[in-house]
Amino acid sequence: MSKDVLVKEIMKTKLVIVQPFMTVLEAARIMRDNKIGNVIISERNHPIGILTESDIIRKVVCEAKNASNVLVEEVMSSPIVIAEPYITLQEALKIMGKSNIRRLPIVENNELVGIITQRDISRISPALSEIAYEWSSIETKDEKYVQSRIFSGKCEDCNTLSTRLRSIDGRLLCEDCIDGLKYE
Repeated sequence: MSKDVLVKEIMKTKLVIVQPFMTVLEAARIMRDNKIGNVIISERNHPIGILTESDIIRKVVCEAKNASNVLVEEVMSSPIVIAEPYITLQEALKIMGKSNIRRLPIVENNELVGIITQRDISRISPALSEIAYEWSSIETKDEKYVQSRIFSGKCEDCNTLSTRLRSIDGRLLCEDCIDGLKYE
């Protein structure tokens, strides 16, 4: 397999998006009806989180909470790691492995355009799945790596939605707040 295969070429573009104020029960039914294991949480067309079957099991079922009384925003995984569509599959697997995630939302020009999963990649090349496993076994607390990643969610200083958050001193900040730090 050529290492030049881009995420854009195999990502799924028909995304199921839900609002953060929806109940977990409603989101779970949407997942069931669409035969999918996750939904993207979006606010004003910006991805702010992801809700997976695992989130529902760990944060609702195992805690004996009533899914019809729990909002998606209370249990979604956020902020989310994102990538651009023009990276290679190997780069995507490296991000997924180091971040210990199986699903990678794809953003282009600050818009959610797709998602790629380890399963999608393993269908194309089972050998690449081994790369993801190796990356996940490498220490994920590498601060330089975390600082180089782009996240999507709310800035921890100004609460602005952004698909370009970066980790600065342990906080996820938007570009404006990072620029403000430079002049302090």
